[in-house]
Amino acid sequence: MRYGELKKDIPHITHKMLTSQLRELEEEGFISREVFPVIPPKVEYTITERGLRAIVIIDIIRNYGLDLMTEFKVDDTKVAKLKDEEFEED
Repeated sequence: MRYGELKKDIPHITHKMLTSQLRELEEEGFISREVFPVIPPKVEYTITERGLRAIVIIDIIRNYGLDLMTEFKVDDTKVAKLKDEEFEED
């Protein structure tokens, strides 16, 4: 995914925060960054095997949280909307 696509898919994130998070995820081995030698510069990010393994755990925790929201009678429309959203893997 390119930076602009990520920025568009994450509403309300600042340039500084997105850049910081991408650098941290790259340093920790969750994503890889490829720079193409063109003008203007082109950079693509891809999820690594480590990142894919992390998504499995994150999804389990997310689903547990959604179950708790239902159990504690949090607004059903919010829970249903969140349950319909899934991680998108490119």
